[in-house]
Amino acid sequence: MNVTTRPITFTSLLAAALMVAGCGDTSSGRSPSKVTVTEVKVGAGGTSPTFSSGPLNSDVLTNGSIVDDLAEITLELQLKDPGVPGSTNAPSALNAVTFTRYHVEYRRADGRNTPGVDVPYAFDGAVTFTVMNDAVTAIVEIVRHVAKAEAPLAALAADGRNVITTIATVTFYGKDQAGNNVKVSADIQVNFGNFADPT
Repeated sequence: MNVTTRPITFTSLLAAALMVAGCGDTSSGRSPSKVTVTEVKVGAGGTSPTFSSGPLNSDVLTNGSIVDDLAEITLELQLKDPGVPGSTNAPSALNAVTFTRYHVEYRRADGRNTPGVDVPYAFDGAVTFTVMNDAVTAIVEIVRHVAKAEAPLAALAADGRNVITTIATVTFYGKDQAGNNVKVSADIQVNFGNFADPT
């Protein structure tokens, strides 16, 4: 009995992989809702900042004191299946997403990202809000008090010439009312330095 063998080509492997990928319930455990960030504003200078668009200049020492910095982030709910023109789908109460915590992590464009050496340590924070039909604005801490007293930011207090430029990624974690996990992220440029104090 003669058996003819054929070499397996990349095309046949790809076709087989696509057939396998198409099997099963790909929507299982996933929320039909998605949340998008529509606006980010930042405020430096403690508990009553003025929020504005653009990068955050985080002063490591303000009038001799250390104060945290806040971000005002606006989120909106959308359905993954918006429907068709003339018959659009609208979110129901079951689609509402309740967020309960957030995570902030810093990185630098030059790839030097060691926490406590090149950038501040990442941290988790608690916040509770629900996004449904209208846009919701959440105010979160983007730079903690303690970060300004630790390396690498503490060294900037003695030198007004050095600046560390980072991108802070804020990720919110929540669930829709059916218990499906939902997360959404926003990036904010944060420049750390000992800037001139406000007059």
